Amino acid sequence: MTDTPESANPSHELDLESVFEAVGVEGEMEAMAVHSLLVAAEIPAVMVGSSSLPNLPFEVQVPHDHVAEARRRIAEAEAAGPAAADEAEQALEASAGH
Repeated sequence: MTDTPESANPSHELDLESVFEAVGVEGEMEAMAVHSLLVAAEIPAVMVGSSSLPNLPFEVQVPHDHVAEARRRIAEAEAAGPAAADEAEQALEASAGH
């Protein structure tokens, strides 16, 4: 069997792509919320950034094959707004209590 360069090294499939970026203290909190949203949706996500370097952005990155779904989930959450996030959190807490 002859391997092509792409099939011999599948690492490009694992490359991460940024789906969210924000700067500053509020940016860190927003990135954490987006990261949590994606992880809850079972989308592998990594948060990149440092509180000690507030002038650099915080990013949330996902593997290439999850980019479209991650962007869709982020857009849905932004459209639903904070009230929907509070409602979802309350539902989660209620189900954890049973």
